[in-house]
Amino acid sequence: MGIEDADYQALLQLRTGLRRFLRWSEREAEGVGLTPVQHQLLLAVRGHPDPQGPTIGEVARYLLLRHHSAVGLVDRAESAGLVLRRQDPANHSVVRLQLTPKGAQLLEALSELHLEELSHLTPAMHALWETLERAGHRDAPKERHPAALPHGLDRAAQRETTSGASAKS
Repeated sequence: MGIEDADYQALLQLRTGLRRFLRWSEREAEGVGLTPVQHQLLLAVRGHPDPQGPTIGEVARYLLLRHHSAVGLVDRAESAGLVLRRQDPANHSVVRLQLTPKGAQLLEALSELHLEELSHLTPAMHALWETLERAGHRDAPKERHPAALPHGLDRAAQRETTSGASAKS
C-alpha cells in the first residue's frame, strides 16, 4: 500500500501542530525569564521518578545532550538559582539535582499553562491518529496513544545524543 495524499496532509498537520506547540512553549518559557532548555531541565529534574532527583547523566539523556553540555547547562541553572546539586545519601560519589524553590515555582507556573494548552491539542491529535488508522497505517499497536512516543524514538534519541547536541543556556 502506498502513501496517499491524505496521509501526507495528516503528517503535515501533525508536524505543524507540534512546531506551533514547541514555539508557543519556548515563548512561554522566555516570558518567565527562562530559556527553553532551562525549562526542559527543570521538567527533567521534577519529572524524574527518583525523589532524590536525577544525575547530570540522566538529565543529558532526557534532553538529548552530551554529558559536558548538560554540565554547562546545570552550572548556569545553578548560578541562576534554579537547581541545586546534592550528594546522593546512599552513594556519596553520586551527585543528584533538585529544584530550588525559585525553580519549582517557575516550573509549576509553566506546567499549568502547558497542561491547559495540551488539553486543547488532545482532540486534534486523536483526530489525526484516527485519520491515519482509517488510511490503513495500523503498524502501531492498538493501545499506542497518539500522544505516546513514536516507536523508534529511543533510537532517534540515541543518534541525536551521540551526534554532538549541545545546550545553550
